[in-house]
This record gives sequence, C-alpha cells and structure tokens, in this order.
Amino acid sequence: MKLSIIIPVLNEQESIPLFYSAVTQIQSEQLSDIEFEYWFIDDGSTDDTILAIKSLQSTDSDVHYVSFSRNFGKEAALFCGLQYATGDYVAVMDVDLQDPPALLPDMLAGVISGEWDVVGTRRKTRNGEPKIRAWFSELFYKIVNHTSDNHIVEGARDYRVMTRQVVNAILSMNEYNRFSKGIFTWVGFKQKYIAYENKARVAGKTSWQFLNLFKYSIDGIVAFSQTPLVIVSILGLVTFLLSVIGAIFVFIRAIVVPNTSAFGWPSMVVIMLGLGGVQLLSLGIVGQYISKIYLEVKKRPLYLIKDSE
Repeated sequence: MKLSIIIPVLNEQESIPLFYSAVTQIQSEQLSDIEFEYWFIDDGSTDDTILAIKSLQSTDSDVHYVSFSRNFGKEAALFCGLQYATGDYVAVMDVDLQDPPALLPDMLAGVISGEWDVVGTRRKTRNGEPKIRAWFSELFYKIVNHTSDNHIVEGARDYRVMTRQVVNAILSMNEYNRFSKGIFTWVGFKQKYIAYENKARVAGKTSWQFLNLFKYSIDGIVAFSQTPLVIVSILGLVTFLLSVIGAIFVFIRAIVVPNTSAFGWPSMVVIMLGLGGVQLLSLGIVGQYISKIYLEVKKRPLYLIKDSE
C-alpha cells in the first residue's frame, strides 16, 4: 500500500528539510507499514529550493521532484502533482508545516477504512494572521457559498488525503482556470473534515500577499458561480425601468407645469456618475467571465517542465 504526498514549493529552501524530518518521523513511528512517495513540485523557485530537494533525494529514493520552467502558480503545481502521483492514496500538504503532519495517521486511517473517500482539514481559527485578512477570508466563504451550489467548508485547507478514485475524478477536470478548493468539493464522494488550530510557518516567508489572495478569491467565485452575471442582468433591468419611470415623470411634469426649470447640473452629474459606475461594474464582471473563456480556448498547457526525476 502506497501513499503519495504532493508538496508544492516556491522558495522554500529552509522549510523543506524541516518538513521532511517531521513527516518521516510520523511515518517511522505510526505508519511504518505504509510505503511513502514524495513529490515536490517546484513552482519556479529562485532560491536553492531545488538543491534542498536533490539533497533529500540523494539519501531517499522515494523523494521525487518536478521543476517548472517558471512560476505557474500553486493550482498548476497541485494538478502536476496529482498527475505524477502513483500511490493508492494521495495526500496534499504545504511544506511550511502549517498542515500538521501529526494528523496524517488519522486522515489516512479514515480513507483506508472505506468509510470516507476524502479526509480533509480546516482551520478553526486564524490566530496569528492580520485581522483584515481573516475578515476577508470569512467574507469570501460567505459569498461563494451563497452564490454557488458548490458548498466549500469554511476554513478548508488543501491538506487532505484522497483515494485513487477521487484523484482520477479531479484529473478528469482538465480546465485551465483551476480553483482546487471548489474542485475538491465539486467532485463529491464521501468527505470528512478535521478541525485544528492555526499553525505558524516554521521558516521562510509566505508568497501569498493580500492582492494574490484577493485575485484568488475572485477566481474562485467566477469559477463556481454564475450569480455575478445574474446580478448584472438585474442591475441592467432595474436601470432600464428607472429610466422609463423617469421619462414618464418628465413628460407628465412638462405637461402639468410648463416651462419648469431643470433640477440642476449637480443632480445630473450624480445620475451620470451612478449610471456610469453601474455600466463599468457590469463590464468588469462580464469581462472576468470572458477572460476565463479566452484563456480556456487558447488550450495552453497548465505548466512547462524544466527538470524532473
């Protein structure tokens, strides 16, 4: 029985040895009867990440890597790892140890028993993170779960253990614009989530800045909800109805009270700015969907490999 562990990495030279040591300790103490396979997916690192991986590989033949030609993003790295994993069961973990390896035995036991097809994790709290970032995260889950039929567990992490059947289902979704948290839920199967307290990084600095997370959340909403397009349609209809009502009012007023002066330029400017804002917002929302279609029809590869072993 083999467990493949997928580890996307980007400039994580300091975290890699610490991660490997923590996971191998769990393996030797609690999962010695399970064959492990490590797939480090180097997403275009500019430090000595690949050297740290090769150093592990020189002492452990179960360590493998794929190195991208440039940074293609974590979603591409996850998909690549799933393609290369050969295990009966597949785990996805972050290298910074914010995904506690200590949970791995219980997660694996849940899928091996056949009771669950996926055992994932979610954070109960976001202690240690900026409050504004935690607030936007909560807002994202509320928006996506109210606008989509695809329910994503609040605080869900990519850290999970899956059966081969689930992995194959995910790989069958070869779309270019990927949002793994949504895809993991969309494929269905029996899923369970283990809650844990937020953990701090063991080393290095996160590459996820606020703007990256904001863009990622927009991608998630666009990928799994058509509600923004419905809102645009409603705004257009409401604006049209208001214009018709306004035209009728002006016509009747001109008949009843001839030679009436205009309301004044400030009110006209406010109306014009309001309508212009609605139009630009609507164009922006529609543009998001069109841009995703544009990228899909190009049929570009999700990633390009520079080296692998």
